[in-house]
Amino acid sequence: MQEKTVLAGMSAEFNFPSQYAEVLDSKIHYVEQGTGDPILLLHGMPSSCYVWRNLIPFLAPLGRCIAPDLIGMGKSGRPEIAYTLEDHIHYIERFIEVKKLKNVTLVMHGWGSLIGFDYAMRHEANCKGLAFYEAYLRPLQGSDLSLPFQEQLRELEILTNKQDWMANAAFFLDKLLPQSMVHPLSVEEMNHYREPLAKREEAEKGIGKVLMQYREELPRGDGKSKVDRLIAQYSQKLEKSALPKLLLYSVPGFITTIATVMWAKEHLPNLEIGDLGEELHFAQETRPQLMGELISAWLQAVEQKGV
Repeated sequence: MQEKTVLAGMSAEFNFPSQYAEVLDSKIHYVEQGTGDPILLLHGMPSSCYVWRNLIPFLAPLGRCIAPDLIGMGKSGRPEIAYTLEDHIHYIERFIEVKKLKNVTLVMHGWGSLIGFDYAMRHEANCKGLAFYEAYLRPLQGSDLSLPFQEQLRELEILTNKQDWMANAAFFLDKLLPQSMVHPLSVEEMNHYREPLAKREEAEKGIGKVLMQYREELPRGDGKSKVDRLIAQYSQKLEKSALPKLLLYSVPGFITTIATVMWAKEHLPNLEIGDLGEELHFAQETRPQLMGELISAWLQAVEQKGV
């Protein structure tokens, strides 16, 4: 695999000690650094808390950074559940309760934004601010779908043997993950993302099943799915929410198109916008320093306004 050019702020190393929280009938794996009000980082698919490794050093001086693996992903448990979006929401909400997190700032990416926005709009009094990148801000319509997103939907439609959890997980990680980035991952980085595939039984029970359920629930642009209805519900509340918000976007992007950025500027109060430059879906891997600096500056501004 081609090695990518290492830019400022980038490292493949993951030196944070693993911690676990007993949540419902399983365990949520997470890493933590810093003190103060919690900054909860929610990853998307098909990644893990590893995606935040280069941002945590920028944010930890400003709060208690906590980055969990979604249930069934990374090093979190593999309970016998369907791994629907509702399941992910339920486990993260319970994780917040177990960890007694108050005055939370949510930093969200991709599928993690669905979980975070839903939580924030049902527990707004427990939230301090919302920072999001490649997020589901409104129900996707056909005209809103970027070309890379449309191409990935077509890739997912041709998957055969849907019950082969191991092969499907490998397909997501080996093909679709690199397709979501402008620059290739290094061998070391890919090995971190592929770590959940090391034990076949765990992979089949966990990440493979998680990703195939994600495939089934992924919005197709018709605005009619259960996930679209959830997005519509919290989107309406976001339009009225005074919580400080930071929208980060890249070009050409994947989920967040320029049309969505313009919509957000017109409809979301108390919104700041940050441009991350050229990327598809994983600026954490190619623009961690810029991303970290933008979130850090926004967090400091939010803190000053709250004084």
